[in-house]
Amino acid sequence: MQTRYDAVGLGNAIVDVLVQLDDEQLLSEYGLVRGQMTPVDDQRWQEVWSRVQAMGAQMASGGSCANTVAAMGLMGSQVRYCGQIGADDFGALYEKSMTEACGNHSLQHTNEYATGKCLSLISRSDAERTMLTDLGAAVHLSGLGTFDEQIRESGILHVTGYLMLGEPMASRCMEAVAIANQAEILVSVDVADPFVIGICKDALLHLLVEFADVVFLNAEEAKALCGGSPEEALAQLSEDVDHVIVKLGAEGSLVRTGGKTYRIGIHPTDAVDTTGAGDAYAAGYLHGLSHEWSPEQCGDLGARIASLTVAQVGAVCRDRAALTAAVAAVERM
Repeated sequence: MQTRYDAVGLGNAIVDVLVQLDDEQLLSEYGLVRGQMTPVDDQRWQEVWSRVQAMGAQMASGGSCANTVAAMGLMGSQVRYCGQIGADDFGALYEKSMTEACGNHSLQHTNEYATGKCLSLISRSDAERTMLTDLGAAVHLSGLGTFDEQIRESGILHVTGYLMLGEPMASRCMEAVAIANQAEILVSVDVADPFVIGICKDALLHLLVEFADVVFLNAEEAKALCGGSPEEALAQLSEDVDHVIVKLGAEGSLVRTGGKTYRIGIHPTDAVDTTGAGDAYAAGYLHGLSHEWSPEQCGDLGARIASLTVAQVGAVCRDRAALTAAVAAVERM
């Protein structure tokens, strides 16, 4: 089927702000638990940001789904992303970042909420992240707008489990999935996080079993969702889902499709920041899937893009030359 877009994504639009710290003094001062995410409001977020912004920060569009879509765009896929941002400087930055990665966007704007943002305080000693997150406008999308037409013009709709955590985003997710189902395009779901499963396991299983064609999860999520090993999760979910991918970190990944399981290796690198590795893997896999590659090729590109991503600070590798080289290497397989 001829499509305008290789993939489109719906997610929580959150600016990633990355700051490296030499010590833990600031964490102690604000009572932040090292290595954990703390939800805050805009006022509290701005208070901490005002203390660290002079230290030098990297800023870019973020959120799990946006990371995957941006990486696909940077690889050369035709993609669009829908989320909501505020009418502020962070929103303008987000819009610019997604435009640079994807060529265009389907972002919506609001004056009611500040743009969502995540401040990652990264330890220079071991790359551990301590995060402050203000979801802001990201979780208040009132409708899909013209994005419904872009779903119909795409080959793949990609969403994440984070959307199922509450309203109105859970409804927006199911609306988008219903459109994709009606248009007979593939639905890709990244389970996202074990805590998502803990909060909305039944709704998530319903989404996967009834609508998903592609599912990404890691070993911890596989156990939380299916109660067993990665292999058992593959067997259980593949009864209803065409492509089931379990990411195993340094042990690679398992892909089950067409009644066969494939073990995919890794591409070793010196890891600097592992955040976004799963999003990057999904980007590589979906890029390959949209080009009708074999499961081995899809998984290998996922592993290559994940490797490039963890070798830098930031959840998306924006080195187009390196991404293009990775795609070319897999095409020669």
